[in-house]
Amino acid sequence: MDRRTTVKWVLATVAYGALAHARSAGEPLRALKGYGTDPDLLKTYHPGEVWPLTLSAPQRQLAAVLCDLIIPADEHSPAASTVGVVEFIDEWVSAPYPDCQRDRPIVLAGFEWLDAEAARRFGAEFVALTAPQRTAICDDICDAARAAPVKAEAARFFALYRDLTAGGFYSTPVGRKDLGYVGNVPLTHFEGPPAELLKKFNLLWNEATP
Repeated sequence: MDRRTTVKWVLATVAYGALAHARSAGEPLRALKGYGTDPDLLKTYHPGEVWPLTLSAPQRQLAAVLCDLIIPADEHSPAASTVGVVEFIDEWVSAPYPDCQRDRPIVLAGFEWLDAEAARRFGAEFVALTAPQRTAICDDICDAARAAPVKAEAARFFALYRDLTAGGFYSTPVGRKDLGYVGNVPLTHFEGPPAELLKKFNLLWNEATP
């Protein structure tokens, strides 16, 4: 899977925001009544300080390998894991918000499935496989329409993880640059949208139009 294909996916992905932390791996999320007080915006918070993160060291290693399989390094930008995408995903699956609590068990179960499938097919954990072996496993679950019924849940996991990886990567300065995004840049002047684009969408203003 190349980065250009991932760009197309991310443009259709719901924007992921509201990063926070929740409970450690293996512990059920306790029912929360609200989310506590607002953070001190003048304080610098470190990962896990507000509430514990979820992923263990082996899970973070697997998360990095899978992130880099989805968005590898190329001539345009570095691999996803080098710009904080693993941290993004760890915070997402740790947060006490409803969407995050919904996604947490899917991601954790997906990690377990990858290791189990890797052991079944190649006799090793997923992170210990060769690149072609990892790709062979992911090729079976990267398209829900083509995945075997027995792998439907794994395909659901992969779709979610792909969206999280893309959402994390393309919200970083490196990812925005890779997209060619030019927002948040001060301008000395603005000439408006190109006339060709306005004409294409029938928005070109004409003085002769009543």
